[in-house]
This record gives sequence, structure tokens and C-alpha cells, in this order.
Amino acid sequence: QVQLVESGGGLVQAGGSLRLSCAASGRTVSWYTMGWFRQAPGKEREFVACINWSGGRTNYADSVQGRFTISTNNVKNTLYLQMNSLKPEDTAVYYCAADLLSNRVSGTANDYQYWGQGTQVTVSP
Repeated sequence: QVQLVESGGGLVQAGGSLRLSCAASGRTVSWYTMGWFRQAPGKEREFVACINWSGGRTNYADSVQGRFTISTNNVKNTLYLQMNSLKPEDTAVYYCAADLLSNRVSGTANDYQYWGQGTQVTVSP
């Protein structure tokens, strides 16, 4: 069994920063790729960023490139998302996800087998 628990969400003004964390437990020896997705009210879940756990390859959505940084702490089995220069359109529930089947650094939600419960990020104008 695999568990992913997100934290770090909250309310911030536009231009501010937040750091999300995702604590992973279970089959940690098999991690291949982990990612962040988000879903705003009335919208479909969309890709934000992902990272290959062992090699460090990353992939970012165009909308967050240059503002968000994804990273991992292998000792703590934790995934991070540093979000800077936040905009109101970044408001969403942010989900952590794990792909234990490949090194694809995929931006497709269906490629991920495990998901956290989500953490709310709200950016005020």
C-alpha cells in the first residue's frame, strides 16, 4: 500500500509564495516519478510539474514554468513544490501523485497510480 499526504496549502496574496510538501510512505523503494496536479472549481484536473525520483529529470506546465520548482528529499521521502510569484489563477486544490511503473516524467494524470487527498491553495488578488 502507498500513502501520499500533502501539506502546506493556504491563503496568500498575489505575488506571494508557498511551499507544498507531500510525504510518501509504503513502497518507497519503487518510486519512479512523482508529480503535482491541480484542480480549480469547475475545471478539469491539470498537470503542474513532475520529477523523476532517481534521476532528477523534471517537467513543468507552461503556465508555471519559471515560477514553480519541484524537488525531492530522498532521505525524508518527501516531494516539494515551491511556488513563487503566485497568481489568482493558481488557486486550486493541489494533488500529489506517484507513478510506480515508469520513468516517463509524464504530464498525464492517467499515468499515475497513487494520489494524495489534496491541499487547498488560494491566491487573493
